[in-house]
Amino acid sequence: MADINKKKIVLPLAPNEEFGSVKHLNTKKIKLPHGIPGHNLTEIEREVSADEPPALAVNDQLSVVGKRTKRIDAIYKVTGAAKYTSDIQLPGMLYGKFLRSPHPHAKIKSIDVSAAERHRGVHAVHILSVEPGGAVQRDNGHDAPAETYHVDKLPVLRYVGQPIAGVAAISDKVAREAVQLIKVEYETLPFVVDLDEAMKKGAPLVFEEKVEQQQTGGDVGGEAGAGQQGNLRGPSIGSFYGGPRGDVDQGFNESDIVVEGEFRTQVQTHCALETHGIVADWQTNMLTIYASTQSTKSVRNDLAELFDLPLSKVRVITEYMGGGFGAKFGAGHFGVMAVVLSKKSGHPVKLMLDRKEEQTTAGNRPNSQQMLKIGVKKDGTLQAIDLTSYGTAGIGLGAGVGRVAQDMYTCSNFRMAQYDVFTHAGPGAAFRAPGNVQGCFALEQLIDEIAEKLNLDPLAYRDKIDQSEIRKVERKKGAEKFGWKRKQPGSDSGVVKKGIGVAQGHWPRIIHVDSSATVRINKGGSVEIMSGVQDIGTGTKTILAQVVAEELGLKAEDITVKIGDTTYPDGPGSGGSVTAGSITPAARNAAYQAKMQLLGQVAGGWQVEIADLDMEKGEIFAKSDTSKRMSFVDATKKMRTNQIMATASRPDDYGGFEVGNAIGYDRLGSVQFAEVSVDTETGVIKVDRVVAAHSCGRPLNPLQIESQINGGVIMGVGYALYEDRIMDKETGYMVNANLDQYKLPYSKEIPHIENIIIEQYGAHSSTDASGIGEPANVATAAAIANAVYNAIGVRIYELPMTPDKVLAALQVI
Repeated sequence: MADINKKKIVLPLAPNEEFGSVKHLNTKKIKLPHGIPGHNLTEIEREVSADEPPALAVNDQLSVVGKRTKRIDAIYKVTGAAKYTSDIQLPGMLYGKFLRSPHPHAKIKSIDVSAAERHRGVHAVHILSVEPGGAVQRDNGHDAPAETYHVDKLPVLRYVGQPIAGVAAISDKVAREAVQLIKVEYETLPFVVDLDEAMKKGAPLVFEEKVEQQQTGGDVGGEAGAGQQGNLRGPSIGSFYGGPRGDVDQGFNESDIVVEGEFRTQVQTHCALETHGIVADWQTNMLTIYASTQSTKSVRNDLAELFDLPLSKVRVITEYMGGGFGAKFGAGHFGVMAVVLSKKSGHPVKLMLDRKEEQTTAGNRPNSQQMLKIGVKKDGTLQAIDLTSYGTAGIGLGAGVGRVAQDMYTCSNFRMAQYDVFTHAGPGAAFRAPGNVQGCFALEQLIDEIAEKLNLDPLAYRDKIDQSEIRKVERKKGAEKFGWKRKQPGSDSGVVKKGIGVAQGHWPRIIHVDSSATVRINKGGSVEIMSGVQDIGTGTKTILAQVVAEELGLKAEDITVKIGDTTYPDGPGSGGSVTAGSITPAARNAAYQAKMQLLGQVAGGWQVEIADLDMEKGEIFAKSDTSKRMSFVDATKKMRTNQIMATASRPDDYGGFEVGNAIGYDRLGSVQFAEVSVDTETGVIKVDRVVAAHSCGRPLNPLQIESQINGGVIMGVGYALYEDRIMDKETGYMVNANLDQYKLPYSKEIPHIENIIIEQYGAHSSTDASGIGEPANVATAAAIANAVYNAIGVRIYELPMTPDKVLAALQVI
């Protein structure tokens, strides 16, 4: 008989599902600047939580925010006082090194580490097993030094450089010697490292079984549940951004002009100045990690999960970090190995990858083969876009390129099929605007082809088909600075021909609400801001100081910034142009709440209302009574407690999110103009000049933004003309795994760069800031490609655009 008193419990969320939007007990309405100054600036009203600060004025009315401010840590970097992970020295510290696979595909038949363990100065040896972080047990189940390991739990080796074992010793030299003493017997297997060969029927399989893993190369590849046949996994159809739409075949039937092309881009490796690495110190009460990472909390979370530790027992520190472009998230195989070796040896262990390991194992931008087709009406209206792409992230997923084609221009009929192709090479990783850089190279060349067929200037055609208001302004201002004037392709006489080109891109405005900061005002006037967020070289410390200083009426140099430590409140990871838009609202909100506590005490002493008080130029004063004025320092000396402290987290966007709790409603726009010289006898391309027009919401520090744009342009030049991972098809080795043969732009190859920064207020948060790292890189290669066509009258459809490709296009060779 049924129990009529038994209640049915309904869970509102799945077990692993997070809460969505937040309900506020009290709200208020504020008016914020909205639009572009000098173009369409107005005000918009938003309903926000009652504890949000007042609207921040536009930049020209502010004292610190929006001003060209030198980095607050610059002196430490130029004098060598800044300590990076590779500089860390701890008492009793050991040095870790890997034994890595010399084969692109193999099984381990036997492995003997006894000689390595006996080598003088070696403190620990560990063999990686199939289970993450787990040890392979010895035959007799204990740690006898001369036994060999079981091999049934060892992973199949799928690329040259895959880690097999690690050693910790008293010096780097001794560790390397010990690695050489490890004896391994391999059963080599067939392999494939070339994209085209991997797609052929009968090609050696990278994975025998179906693979489901997190995407590593870009957010539009590796969709969950995609099919897998041989080395192909897909298709991915862009579901995250709405998937296919309309009737593409009918769209092409109704088109007056159809253009199509096959475009190829290469594998680009990460070349940060500081390689991946970790110092791990396993103690009974705490695991302390010094990491070169783009996310302190992702390293902490990974290691806490792998080693079954509470989050409070793992501390990750990244005070200074030598660059990262998307690959430095999570603990990594090197981090896990360092922790295991530290735990086994009882000593801290430093494990930094060398440059060869960095090039082959730490991630890369996947290559692409794109078949793109676009149909238009006689008036230029886009009728249909069809994209099929293949790309390899090696043994990883995420080689998609389709977001740019999917939503940069208005087109009612769109479809795509994107495939990941497995090869026996190191895994891909997110790389500064993953997917968009490859996709832009193809899309923007076809857009130029359409403009030419319509006898329209490329800028005029984009004005017609692009609905983005911000890119319209960027095109106008960029053209004025560049001196844009339509030029007939290939019209120059002489050997060296000049060309001009333009391309544009976009990137979603991504926010991480798990971004918090604490602001502390101390007796005596010192002010600190604390957050787990890291500064990867982009200047996060400085913009945090600026935001807090603006709120408290102080100077940026008055603020002590303490970040890059998981003992502070969690900050966002630094990737995807996330950081500025995520952490600065939390910083300002915390500063505002601390300010209100201090003003409350001052108001009580002066017998005035809090609303009558303000802070400016290092003083606190009553707006209604000029006699009531006190320096900020003197006011803090009268505080009832030694410190006032407030912690705040990044709230939801004031206007809500477009997707989930992370993607904003607008896009970060960019337009790049390029001028090139092409030597038609040698095939050498020289980029002479680039004008880059960008928006990133409220520009917090134009000096740092210019630096970011310059870096993105230089990286784009390298991608367009020089960088290329070269794999030996016969051995499976990368033959240019260094910074000599792997070509990067040198000083004489860097063009003259001019920046245009557009203020764009979206009324999204208390700072209204966004990032710039990704947009600065997206359109550069495409703009150069269009400029090369304009110079020589022949298109280059493959990157990098090396002299041999230019000469072949000119039919010189």
